Amino acid sequence: MKLHKASAAAAAALVLSLTATACGGKSEENGAGGSGGDKITIGIKFDQPGLGLKKPDGTYAGFDVDVATYVAKELGYDAKNIIWKESPSAERENLISNGDVKFVAASYTINDERKKKVDFAGPYFLAHQDLLVRADDSSITKAEDLNSKKLCSVTGSTSAQNVKDKLAPKADLQNSGGYSECLTGLENKAFDALTTDNSILAGYAAQKEHQGKFKLVGLKLSDEPYGIGLKKGDTELQKKINDALTKMESDGSWEKAVKDNFGPANYKNEPAPKIDATS
Repeated sequence: MKLHKASAAAAAALVLSLTATACGGKSEENGAGGSGGDKITIGIKFDQPGLGLKKPDGTYAGFDVDVATYVAKELGYDAKNIIWKESPSAERENLISNGDVKFVAASYTINDERKKKVDFAGPYFLAHQDLLVRADDSSITKAEDLNSKKLCSVTGSTSAQNVKDKLAPKADLQNSGGYSECLTGLENKAFDALTTDNSILAGYAAQKEHQGKFKLVGLKLSDEPYGIGLKKGDTELQKKINDALTKMESDGSWEKAVKDNFGPANYKNEPAPKIDATS
């Protein structure tokens, strides 16, 4: 009987030990500072060339990926210890609030509505809504030229609707399931233009299979300041990320990341925006 009690006590101690280890692992994974072997989970897009793209070989590329990797390094995490988590636009706030990610860098425009739910570091990039047209098309130089032309955007996007409502009421708005469908239609002359953030358009135009086929018109139909989303009230992490973004701009890494990811599209980017500590 004594042996049975001793075995039960040992088993209970083992369970407690394993539970403590598991809890510790969870806190380490998304800690604000790494010690070489800790992991950090970061939210990005998986389907936006030039910004956040999961490649066929399982690696990740894009401007947001480069920014997030730089920030993680400044927080103490090696690139090999980053866990990338797909963060669709509609899920970004939930992923942050639930603690599924430490922060999100996913073409995440800072606005007042979102700031009610999460805090932002940055901004680290200023995009504008623009138009993408065929490289040989000189008939579209302003939004009003879209009247009676076929304008493509992704279902659920507000970009094309903004153009139709405010600038070109006679535009023939066509919704597609994804940007790739819009690009195919644009190349085949089923559509005359595609609209969304210029950074997203530049990312697609810079892809090897698209180079030379399309061009950005160069409009500024809206301001889209991209920020890094993090849990509301985490001012310590916010300051650390802002410091990292400031360093990235000052040491030339920011400019290099812009050219590496958008250069082939001849994208004329804005200078690095001023960090807003109150985001």
